[in-house]
Amino acid sequence: MTIQEKFRLDGKVAVITGASKGIGEAMALALGQAGAKVVVSSRKQDAVKEVAEKLKAEGIEAIGVAANAGDKGDLENLLKATEKAFGGVDIIINNAATNPVFGPVVQTDEAAFDKIMQVNVKGPFMLSKLAFPIMKQRGGGSIINISSIEGLSPEPFMGMYAVSKAALISLTKVFAREWGAAGIRANVICPGLIQTKFSQGLWANEAILNKMIKELPISRIGQSDEMAGLALYLASEASSYTTGGVFVADGGYTI
Repeated sequence: MTIQEKFRLDGKVAVITGASKGIGEAMALALGQAGAKVVVSSRKQDAVKEVAEKLKAEGIEAIGVAANAGDKGDLENLLKATEKAFGGVDIIINNAATNPVFGPVVQTDEAAFDKIMQVNVKGPFMLSKLAFPIMKQRGGGSIINISSIEGLSPEPFMGMYAVSKAALISLTKVFAREWGAAGIRANVICPGLIQTKFSQGLWANEAILNKMIKELPISRIGQSDEMAGLALYLASEASSYTTGGVFVADGGYTI
């Protein structure tokens, strides 16, 4: 098998949460272009249907399935729809996330804490656990969790989001340790500041943006499609000996 062939995903099925825009949508396109059948998921059916139609226009087999990443019933339905359409699942990208609080931890109420942990940690736990027996039966698979550099080094006013992303890094390592014998690999990507709607509160703030750019060796913030190549590597046989890895893609911010 050539190195180019190792990056192919022909015959594989990928489920991507938070895929109606931004990083998730870019990853869906990249995996689809590599030959995967793609299930696009997010909370709103209209949004995921629109992305699925874009993928189909590129010649990619795709469907859109609405699901709240923090709701077990929705996640069960997501995998049922995936199996019905494509026969199973080989790749899970847990990209959906929330951050309703921008401020110090002392001002974070219990409801906000619960919401952040429900979507950012419990959601990936539930979806990956539900996918485990399907992947095991198919001979293995790849789980890719999207964390953040906040999970490695918290910034001011991002406290509980940082906690949830640190927990996701640890959860990924637990998956890798426990599920390797089943042929299931688990890795985590930690993006820096990427210009998406989710992070708009940061890059749209001129003072914050200028401060970050001064600390970036690349001297700019990232774009969604710059995360897609790393996802493709981790989803494919090119990374067959890679599990439990923490991959930082932040323009050098954490150096």
